[in-house]
Amino acid sequence: MKITGIFTVLLLTVLQSSYALNLIETPSLASSVMSGNLLPIQRRIPDRPRIVEFQNGFTRGEHGGELRLLMGKQKDIRQMTIYGYARLVGYNTELELVADILEDFEVEDGRVFTLYLRKGHRWSDGHPFTSEDFRYYWEDVANNAELAKGGPPKKLLVDGEVPLVEFLNDYTVRYSWSKANPDFLAALAGPRPLYIYKPAHYLRLFHRRYQSEERIAQLVEENNARNWMSVHFNRDRPYKSTNPDLPTLQPWYNSTYPPSERFIFKRNPFYHRIDHSGRQLPYIDRVAINIASGKLIPAKTGADESDLQARYLRMDNYTFLKQAEKRNPFEVRLWKIGKGAHVALLPNQNNSDEVLVSLIRDRRFRRALSLAINRFEINQVVYFGLAREGNNTVLPDSPLYRPEYRNNWAQFDIQQANALLDELGLDRRDDRGVRIMSDGRPLEIMIQTAGESTERTDILELIHDSWLQAGVKLYSIPSTREVFRNRIFAGDAMMSIWSGLENGLPTADTSPAELAPTAKYQYQWPKWGQYYESSGQSGEKPQTPQVQELVELVKLWRRSADYAERERIWHRMLEINSEEIYSIGIVNSVQHPVVVNKFLRNVPRVGFYNIEPGAYFGIYRPDTFWFAEERR
Repeated sequence: MKITGIFTVLLLTVLQSSYALNLIETPSLASSVMSGNLLPIQRRIPDRPRIVEFQNGFTRGEHGGELRLLMGKQKDIRQMTIYGYARLVGYNTELELVADILEDFEVEDGRVFTLYLRKGHRWSDGHPFTSEDFRYYWEDVANNAELAKGGPPKKLLVDGEVPLVEFLNDYTVRYSWSKANPDFLAALAGPRPLYIYKPAHYLRLFHRRYQSEERIAQLVEENNARNWMSVHFNRDRPYKSTNPDLPTLQPWYNSTYPPSERFIFKRNPFYHRIDHSGRQLPYIDRVAINIASGKLIPAKTGADESDLQARYLRMDNYTFLKQAEKRNPFEVRLWKIGKGAHVALLPNQNNSDEVLVSLIRDRRFRRALSLAINRFEINQVVYFGLAREGNNTVLPDSPLYRPEYRNNWAQFDIQQANALLDELGLDRRDDRGVRIMSDGRPLEIMIQTAGESTERTDILELIHDSWLQAGVKLYSIPSTREVFRNRIFAGDAMMSIWSGLENGLPTADTSPAELAPTAKYQYQWPKWGQYYESSGQSGEKPQTPQVQELVELVKLWRRSADYAERERIWHRMLEINSEEIYSIGIVNSVQHPVVVNKFLRNVPRVGFYNIEPGAYFGIYRPDTFWFAEERR
């Protein structure tokens, strides 16, 4: 599989001295270097930095400029951690896992992971980044009974087993388990990564182990906190970016304390990547995030108040933005959304209505509902024919794709839908033509919506008309997202409308957990997912053989270190899902508008806009985006 790429990254094994003469000082940092307040570039980058080479028409850039973004809430500044996408290991544009912050890594038997840090790498405040930062996390955070009452995060457990963590020297760390852990590297590379390191030199200032009781009491009082753990927790929020004092390894760091309506992210002067000409990344000096109402962001984007905008935009903004494009220096591009289904219906297998849930758990019923949806009509009316119709499954760009996964039971066939419903004993109808269930009630399906988009309401109106031809009456029930979720979790919701697989672009090395009940937030089987998530402590055990097989296949995948076996597991799980129709996909590969300033360079013309696995813009490396001279 290939996604439009920006560059190829080479991990070069040359010493710093061999290219030191070619290093170019960043202009915006030059005065600080001259005054002695900042180290020169030769001492700011690692001995062996990550060196970027450009291809496919993308070019080496120039330093300078400010990138403007619009966000709808203050908490959205966490998107900078996603977009920045500096990770221990990360996905490249071919969706291969490669070393990034790490200089290299080794994997033995899928269970022993040796991580090699870059000598000379520093945090954004200039302090060395070493194995001590990994030790601090493991011993003083993850295994501290007061800071982590539940112990290390579940992502670090394999069948309940914690890893053996060894700090071999200042620049080598090893994680090992007795069984394979295929999730480990993917967790490190995620949009919200698994943090297994912390800036120890900074956080020790707030840790009870390293401070006197008098100092801890003072910190609790100064911060109006309940205890020292609250103080430490509020200082240690690398994903949320709410503490400007917290050192980071990201390309930009937040310099603005919340609350604010404008946040300024400044360049990290100790960032570990450089281009092949000796310029330290990122190219852009600052990122300014302006907070506005989410409903106003399309209009503000059309008024040229953002240089790179996709968040809070939808396809129904496209016509307006294209008209605004004629008046402003930006271009509207269309990227594909990489979810398995942009929109899907999720019949609740844990619905508390005994009569209805017996139907929902019968695959003939789910198949009939799928066959009674005119996906072609929905595509033409709602998406201008630009989407792809089919099931909730992997996309053609995934190496795991097979046409039957997309097409099984997804054609519009009212005659076959009616035959399946008759076969279920639903052969009586009322005077409206609505089928009668075994208890005498009409077959009326209430579909819960989060009420956040007219797009889904429009789709449900079209489904309403085609389902009625099959004798099924549809009602749309809008609510807030919180109420929406609570109804599903409680079993009060018959069905919901949401998106499908978060990652429609997996490889065999990607976890297939989305295809089985493994989490409470899977709306087609929340109680079964909760059972798995809680190791049987809450929720309900899956009831049907096919679902039980899916759960066992996930466990088998997690124990396997063999790529071919993982691939076989993936295909079996995809086959089961396509035949059972646990979620009813409508369309996928929907286009998403991406507004790009005309002076902003190295932003792909086409790409995938998805949080998994691409971290939205992150996989295309915004640290390599740069402004032409007119904007610098």
